[in-house]
Amino acid sequence: MRIGHIQLANRLFAAPMAGVTDRPFRQLCKRLGAGYAVSEMVTSRKDLWTSLKTSRRADHEGETAPISVQIAGTDAAMMAEAAAYNVDRGAQIIDINMGCPAKKVCNKWAGSALMKDEPLAVEIVEAVVAACAPHGVPVTLKMRTGWCASEKNAVRLARAAESAGIAMVAVHGRTREQGYGGMAEYDTVAAVKQAVRIPVVANGDIDTPEKALAVLRRTGADAIMVGRAAQGRPWIFREIDHYLRTGQYLPPPRVAEVHALLLEHLDDHYAFYGTHVGVRSARKHLIWYTRRLEGGDEFCARMNRLDDCDAQRAAVDAFLREHGGRNERLAYSAVVPTMTH
Repeated sequence: MRIGHIQLANRLFAAPMAGVTDRPFRQLCKRLGAGYAVSEMVTSRKDLWTSLKTSRRADHEGETAPISVQIAGTDAAMMAEAAAYNVDRGAQIIDINMGCPAKKVCNKWAGSALMKDEPLAVEIVEAVVAACAPHGVPVTLKMRTGWCASEKNAVRLARAAESAGIAMVAVHGRTREQGYGGMAEYDTVAAVKQAVRIPVVANGDIDTPEKALAVLRRTGADAIMVGRAAQGRPWIFREIDHYLRTGQYLPPPRVAEVHALLLEHLDDHYAFYGTHVGVRSARKHLIWYTRRLEGGDEFCARMNRLDDCDAQRAAVDAFLREHGGRNERLAYSAVVPTMTH
């Protein structure tokens, strides 16, 4: 699997998710089997580049290659400048966001709203490709099937993007109108794959190894992209990889391994955000990791009242020690939907 001239380790991608795929989480996903992970989207607004939020999102210190940065905006010149800015700061791949369904993004006609204005979408693609070409940086595009059920234009836009120089396109099998509701459909993804020569990535509702295989077979896609199912379960990438190679399921991870991984993730998270922000922003990750485990609901309720990093870390340590004392491998109390983001 290649994106332009860049060879990837495999065809399993971690999707960009605002507030989730920060550098510590991307590193963890790559360590646990993702061949590729895309950053949270970075705004094209120059006046916000020095803000703490944007500077964190553009921080790739020590990150495993390839480094991919997603940019979002509505002005072609600004998007080109944002691409160049991020390339100067280490981006090896630039991804254009035309898939985010969030109202605060779409209300500004960015994200998936761009699919309603195909001439502007193509103008943005051309400008970003032109900005990245002198640096040998490939440009990719993430989009949805369309704005709504009656306006599914992913095939037409993918063809135009390919002609404009896009190196890869990822398609989430929902319209903007759906948000994350309903079921993803893959016929449109398959149609995009048939329509272009560049690699196509399938995204949406891929939450088990067998679903990954089914989506690959149904769409003919070159790769799959996992988003919400990786929240609290970053080892899903190695589970999928093992299943695709062998047809066999991996057992749940050992508690001792998850114990070490989670404490390391917390330490990286605190170092990245600082203790004041870190203790609060870590809560969602801890809930995703633990809520399905035996005693997870009670633990999450207690943990949410902690406002100190040392206390939060100690609580996690004690919970997993107790869980490990009863189980060699993670023991789930019930099947709880993981798709909450």
